[in-house]
Amino acid sequence: MELLAHNFSSDFARSAHLARGAGSADDDGALVAFRDPQQMSLLVRATAFVFADPHSRQLHELIERIAPSEATVLITGETGTGKELIARHVHGLSGRAEQPFVAINCGAFSETLVESELFGYERGAFTGAQQGKPGWFETASGGTLFLDEIGDLPLAMQVKLLRVLQEREVVRLGARRAIPIDVRLIAATNVDLAEAVRAGRFREDLYYRLQVIGLPLRPLRERPGDVMPLTRHFMAIYAQRLHLGEVELGADAQQALLAYPWPGNIRELENVIHRALLVCRSGVVRAEDLSLSGWHRAVAAAPATAHVPAPDAWAGGADIAYAAHGAAAQDDSLAAERFARAWQVLLDSGEAVAFEAMQQELVRTAWERNERNQVRTAKHLNLSRNILRTFLKKAGAID
Repeated sequence: MELLAHNFSSDFARSAHLARGAGSADDDGALVAFRDPQQMSLLVRATAFVFADPHSRQLHELIERIAPSEATVLITGETGTGKELIARHVHGLSGRAEQPFVAINCGAFSETLVESELFGYERGAFTGAQQGKPGWFETASGGTLFLDEIGDLPLAMQVKLLRVLQEREVVRLGARRAIPIDVRLIAATNVDLAEAVRAGRFREDLYYRLQVIGLPLRPLRERPGDVMPLTRHFMAIYAQRLHLGEVELGADAQQALLAYPWPGNIRELENVIHRALLVCRSGVVRAEDLSLSGWHRAVAAAPATAHVPAPDAWAGGADIAYAAHGAAAQDDSLAAERFARAWQVLLDSGEAVAFEAMQQELVRTAWERNERNQVRTAKHLNLSRNILRTFLKKAGAID
């Protein structure tokens, strides 16, 4: 497939047409490259998205069909899979390509700030509001508003967002007059929103309003055909930044990259390649330069069947959080089976179960296991970040 570059600027069509001619017969697949990536993000992975794997090509075909519409889009996928890049690609192929693309992370705002950030506020709406300020919906007028981590929105804000989507107008905080908006909404989440709806953490009506068009983005381990094109893309950019000249990828390194399951997805792949280019010698990246061998040894050493601790092992609390989680490569069904066995041991012991204490211990140990990173911990436990913070506060882990 020829090389494709879609640029989000006034000369979008002309630039894309020129870039198609840059492809060659041995290209791995469609590379969607973004114009002026340094202005968009300092991250190399934010410069391009590859559609080489069959699953990715199917997704690309779907995007090309739905992008020209005005329908709301919900992108789902694990952290680091490139959800914002997909959103930018949808925007770039739409009739709004020359208008603003505004990206907001819903988990970055506290519950007290999220309303004023999204919908704006009037002068005097609260202490310190010396003048009015438009919200992100107004800022994105005529273009596309991308709401990342939408599963982290508090329930009260979900109600207001639903009304905005229905009425196509916003009311600033402290105002009485509604302001019409012309915005296409694209939302993304790494949370299972269907499960969040069943758990009462996400409104069902908003869920269906968002998922007019669903774009499920597979993790990198499920689209191996994208690994090598992305690797070569990262190598080319980092080699240029580090002034290394031409760098080759050894056969053993390629084999290791294809065998690795990439739990951190594209984000992890970028970091691995960056480090490899820093430590490689003679312009050749070898398997040992990738620092993946330790992970493989850990997987090889893991037993096929998880060890279920004896009843007295529960006192420490840590095992309850991770009895369900063996090596990182184990699938969800096996993890669920391990978790069920671990709970069965506890229940069969006849000991009293302090359910709230168990919840807090689970959250605390998961938080420590994920290096006190709230985003990763929330993903690990399939919770919204706000729910996680509530549990952490109850457990005394954070203020």
